[in-house]
Amino acid sequence: MTLSVRNYFLRGGIVFALLSLGLLVLGGYIAFPAFPQAASFAAHRSGTIILSFLTDYMQPSNYVPYYAMLGAVIYSLISIILILYYFEKTHCPEIIFFAFFAISLSFEIIRIVIPLRGIFHFSAMYIISSARVLLFGRYFGLFSLFAAAVYAAGLDVQKQQNALFMLIVTALIIAINVPVDSLIWDSSLKIMNGYGPMLLMVELGVIIITVLTFFISAYTKSSKAYIHIGMGVLLIFLGRNNLLASDAWLSFIPSLIILSTGTWFTCTRLHKEYLWH
Repeated sequence: MTLSVRNYFLRGGIVFALLSLGLLVLGGYIAFPAFPQAASFAAHRSGTIILSFLTDYMQPSNYVPYYAMLGAVIYSLISIILILYYFEKTHCPEIIFFAFFAISLSFEIIRIVIPLRGIFHFSAMYIISSARVLLFGRYFGLFSLFAAAVYAAGLDVQKQQNALFMLIVTALIIAINVPVDSLIWDSSLKIMNGYGPMLLMVELGVIIITVLTFFISAYTKSSKAYIHIGMGVLLIFLGRNNLLASDAWLSFIPSLIILSTGTWFTCTRLHKEYLWH
């Protein structure tokens, strides 16, 4: 993938994030009164492995899921703009996949269909479709981090477009085949889907392999920067997963800080690594 093609993708990501932000603000304005009702019908509290230990200490808020969506989309927009600004003329095969990860968080806007349904009473078919779009976005983002690690390990840069195609296909396969229940959602307004434990193991396996691959790249390339990048990716994963599951202020704000810190840590190290290449 040439620099010009990569930068077209980045500019397209900025447009997508801007559209998502505009739609989320409009949708939030319309659906804001329906958030308490949507929260009252949640089947259970959302959570991750970390948040499950803190649930008893965090009081859920009806509106935190909306601000978590807003935070995710704003993070997406700012991250892509900064990546384009700092890497526009820098050859860095990993950065496009970090950009794809950032773009994937704009898909979080889709969760607003739950309170919107309380106002417009549209068909459950739209709920199921939106749940599959959300699954696609989340797994596309996760696999993008993995692809960044593979390219750091030395995969042929000329095959980036093929890798992008494989990421899209893999995420689509998961999104299309996982069963979805349109009548059940958690307190983060995520529609419940089947194979939860199996998908959790997939996520943990992918992120462990991703971090280890960056550590291996540090050895093969004799560069300590990739150790720092691997640590940054771990922060990105933890911040992202906890942000998307947030239903309380005590989880939302720290998660957004961790996600942003991990992204800054990763991208600054990558920029220094490739600046003189």
